[in-house]
Amino acid sequence: MKPAVRIAITGAAGNIGYAAAFRISAGDMLGADQPVILQLIEIEPALQALRGVEMELLDCAFPLLEEVIVTTDLSVGFKDADYVLLIGSKPRTKGMERSDLLSDNGKIFKPQGRAINEHSSRDVKVLVIGNPANTNGLIAVNNAPDLSPTQFTSMMRLDHNRALNQLSLKTETPVTGISRLTVWGNHSLTQYPDISHCSIGGESATSLIDMTWYKETFLSSVQKRGAEIIVARGASSAASAASAAIDHMRDWVFGTSGEDWTSMSIVSNGDYGITEGLMFSFPVRCKDGEYEVVRDLEIDDFSREMIQATEKELLEERDAVKDLL
Repeated sequence: MKPAVRIAITGAAGNIGYAAAFRISAGDMLGADQPVILQLIEIEPALQALRGVEMELLDCAFPLLEEVIVTTDLSVGFKDADYVLLIGSKPRTKGMERSDLLSDNGKIFKPQGRAINEHSSRDVKVLVIGNPANTNGLIAVNNAPDLSPTQFTSMMRLDHNRALNQLSLKTETPVTGISRLTVWGNHSLTQYPDISHCSIGGESATSLIDMTWYKETFLSSVQKRGAEIIVARGASSAASAASAAIDHMRDWVFGTSGEDWTSMSIVSNGDYGITEGLMFSFPVRCKDGEYEVVRDLEIDDFSREMIQATEKELLEERDAVKDLL
């Protein structure tokens, strides 16, 4: 067997962390031959619930799970971590402005970035899931000066998967037959699910999809899917978010398939004219544990307008937390 790797999860007693921990322990993220040590992190009020998660994990007798560490101490939770899932964040409540949410969560992700910088493996891979994920990721990476910005990502895979599902249902094509989909920008209502380079069953998506449906129904159905789930089940997405996090990390580690790509929010280097330093979702291919933006895609006027709108929102979010960067 391989040596065990350490996986730190914040908010591990919450619904997303709970759903992710068991699948990671079963080998869904890093493979059936990779032992893991889970380092589960929570705030003090949730510590008792986290101990219950620990008991359940141990009761599963997963062959790959070597150890479970339960802590409220970031220095312990992030120590020597090879992979980090930053899930824990303050949810938006009634009457709360987005700027308030950004400020409150910034105070969580600033110390987490510093602790990762000080205590985690020098090769750590970090995925920010807690919302607002892009700007929380921006805060974390700016507080980890000794690590490369390429080691920090935020999650757009849930939006990517939601878009795949909508296209699959519309065209009666398995999701495995859909490729080169991109979700640009922010994990918010301004995100842009783009099918202009997408292939469905070997044919151009734009030749199969009615563009009126695409602009008037598809875009909003992906953008508002999270709210729709809250209305339906009385709680936000959990299992699907955990599954998307696992998909994201698995592709990052093992690579995307062939000429296909996925959507990952990464620190911009200026590709497609996006402001450098923003945590922005691009089409990326992964190989050998690294990712690279898919460059030189043709961007039509409609797409450019949508991409610029989501960039504008992220610039506003960045300005709202500038004291935390």
